[in-house]
Amino acid sequence: MNIFDKSFSPSEAQVRYLDADYVVLRPGSFVRCAITGVPIALDELTYWNVDRQEPYANADAAHEAYKRYGISSR
Repeated sequence: MNIFDKSFSPSEAQVRYLDADYVVLRPGSFVRCAITGVPIALDELTYWNVDRQEPYANADAAHEAYKRYGISSR
């Protein structure tokens, strides 16, 4: 995937979040933060919740999700 290609069109990926990794189910270049809605490039994805299957743009968004939903039990 070449982002400098004029025909490149960003698309949202579908991802399965695991404990220390994730699996791309449908290829794409980004996912959307569950709290802020901002796009997160897959190569910059650092924060997610396995139980809720949600990505977060940054630590602040992950903390906001924690405040909203608390610790989920496994």
